[in-house]
Amino acid sequence: MASPSDSPPAGAGMEHPPQQAAPSRFPELYAPGRPFAWPELQSLAADGILARFHQHGYTLPGSAASAQLRARAAAGSVPPQVRQRVVAGRMTAAWIYGCADEPDRLALLVDAKRRVSSLRNTRGCTLHEVRLGPFDVVSMGGLMVSSPLRTALDIALHVDAERAVPTLANLLARPEKDVRLRLLVLAIEATPRVPHKKAALEKLSRLAPALVPGGAVNIKDPVDPADGAEDVTEVLGVPHLESKL
Repeated sequence: MASPSDSPPAGAGMEHPPQQAAPSRFPELYAPGRPFAWPELQSLAADGILARFHQHGYTLPGSAASAQLRARAAAGSVPPQVRQRVVAGRMTAAWIYGCADEPDRLALLVDAKRRVSSLRNTRGCTLHEVRLGPFDVVSMGGLMVSSPLRTALDIALHVDAERAVPTLANLLARPEKDVRLRLLVLAIEATPRVPHKKAALEKLSRLAPALVPGGAVNIKDPVDPADGAEDVTEVLGVPHLESKL
């Protein structure tokens, strides 16, 4: 008869369940009222406990900035009741992608098929009523954001050259964003009834004159048929009305 000392310890022979990482004790983002008031956030930042991340928010020092985190920060500035009806675009989207500084006001796109009247009271934002195609929008951080290519198109057409040119250069320099200059030129040329097309092409000519029609150097490599102007028009929407709030 085996003695108690010969008995296997409790749980012997059983597999231990994998240990799960403990949830973080601290949130990634701190905004006024979540959980600290604005003066408290400023005081914590002055003491080095928090670091300023964007206009109205802070993170822990050393936190890595990402597109997801910037999208979450932008989402926090959009009223919850309209968050699923708008798309962060233009320089706001460029900031989310890490290709521009944060703008003073959020640029929000509203699909022309939606009613805009109920959004007129959205403060601190600039609303742009647009036509959005099926590939113009991505979702990240609880917010809909214009795709990198749609963002580049809107910036080329509607943002002043001083801000647009370096932002476009940053978007084009990041292969993971999949923004090709040749396709962007075609998209601008295929955009109907927009008075800013010539100015947009001039902005792109500063980046690569050889790829802009009328430049000093002709394009040697033909454009793929899939990138033709007809396809570009079908995929990319065209802004046609703007309103500032």
